[in-house]
Amino acid sequence: MCQAGEDYADPGPREPAPAPRPRGEQKCMKCKEGLPVVVIRAGDAFCRDCFKALYVHKFRAMLGKNRLVFPGEKVLLAWSGGPSSSSMVWQVLEGLSQDSAKRLRFVPGVVFVDEGAACGQSPEERAQTLAEVKRILHRVGFPWHVVALEEVFSLPPSVLRRSAEEPGGTEGTYKVAVDTFLHQQHALACEGGPSPSHGEEPLCPPNTQASSPHPGPAQPPTVAHTAALSRLFNSVKSLTTKEELLQTLRAHLILHVARVHGYSKVMMGDSCTRLAIKLMTNLALGRGAFLAWDTGFSDERHGDVVVVRPMREHTLKEVVFYNRLFAVPSVFTPAIDTKAPEKASIHRLVESFLLRLQTQFPSTVSTVYRTSEKLVKSPREGCAAGPPGPHCLLCLCVLDIDTDDSATAFGAQTSLRLSRTPQAECGTPSSPCCAPGRGQACCGATCGREEAPASVIDQLCYSCRVTMRDVPSQDSLPPYILAEAQFRRQRLVVPVLLEAPCRGPRPSLPSLVPTVHSLQGLGHARGPGVSDRGQ
Repeated sequence: MCQAGEDYADPGPREPAPAPRPRGEQKCMKCKEGLPVVVIRAGDAFCRDCFKALYVHKFRAMLGKNRLVFPGEKVLLAWSGGPSSSSMVWQVLEGLSQDSAKRLRFVPGVVFVDEGAACGQSPEERAQTLAEVKRILHRVGFPWHVVALEEVFSLPPSVLRRSAEEPGGTEGTYKVAVDTFLHQQHALACEGGPSPSHGEEPLCPPNTQASSPHPGPAQPPTVAHTAALSRLFNSVKSLTTKEELLQTLRAHLILHVARVHGYSKVMMGDSCTRLAIKLMTNLALGRGAFLAWDTGFSDERHGDVVVVRPMREHTLKEVVFYNRLFAVPSVFTPAIDTKAPEKASIHRLVESFLLRLQTQFPSTVSTVYRTSEKLVKSPREGCAAGPPGPHCLLCLCVLDIDTDDSATAFGAQTSLRLSRTPQAECGTPSSPCCAPGRGQACCGATCGREEAPASVIDQLCYSCRVTMRDVPSQDSLPPYILAEAQFRRQRLVVPVLLEAPCRGPRPSLPSLVPTVHSLQGLGHARGPGVSDRGQ
């Protein structure tokens, strides 16, 4: 604080900064002998061998500490061709080799999603990218699956339903599973059979399908599906919505591939830097309730398939240096936000903000990442003791909106209506009624004009509702989303129709939607302590 008599004279000259040490005098901070080739942070200089040991230890420790990937379990590696996912595939490849000190014991497979149609690539560019992708996949030697994003238009509606089955390998403890696997290996060694390696077909858990390491060429997408996907993304107004929609469709497609081929785990290559950016982005998009699932090590929202992120301890700088030093192959594919300006989307703005802050304050990314580690997955109030509540139609998380009376639902629906309703005088219909002869009595509640969009919006969480306001028409969405929305809506309305009195005309299907939602909200408002008996 200011005090009387203080001397406000100019400060004295600063001491000169110490001269930097010559490169020949600098040694590795771990072994104290080798010459450093990588400086991760200020003062953290590592030689080539020590940096590789540190990098491999982070990957192995992340898997060993959480103990979610069991021996003999089929794991699908989601590879995008980028540096982080390529480094993850390379870590698994080296961990399954005979020279590894502590070999990984799961059964890997690789999936690559071709997003060229959504990113505006020409057929020639997509063919060139796929040729490079298949060349690298043949070199890796794992069973692989190359799918195009257009295949979302042929997905079944069941991909949006949470499976009631437990993930594979959770019936016993991790130690029991390891002992069983080692006993099987010992029995094979006593019989004189070869031990499984990454180039052979290893032991697979029961009720799974063994994928061929060299599958046939994937069928190219149809012209109609490619046109439908391009039409969907071209109709979206903002780049933020395009990126969210692309992530959602990609996640649904990877989930479908994992279920069809019997994979119980999916490994994503999200680095520490990418997760820090994702944390801040999801906060800005209204996904604060789901941060523990979106950025944590494991994501169990699908039930039978668990998403894990073993690269979450590696910064993007470490990944790039490792790929450069040890010649990890990767494929450059332009993203949907390539060459976009800094303020084109929320994702680009948050990314540029954090990376610029990281250059000035090197602990920015690690601080944000450590904050995400403290987030705990907890059920919503009133849903812990009862059955799981309804899930969002797009992100598959538990709905964070109860009734139309809540503030979040009102804000999302009001902004959606304002963005869709054209400027018109009160009482003057902006478009002709879909039921001729009914005049102004047709308000959209008794006719079926708004039935399909309403059935989709009402089954979304707050963040997805805000995101979908930039999609001009839900009719352009893939058919499996609309079919599942209609199925869920009919499943809610049918019990109300069965309980209606026999005398008098039965209420129509669209007129029962507000009643169903109010009954749902009443059930959530009662909470877990109120019994449903006698209702």
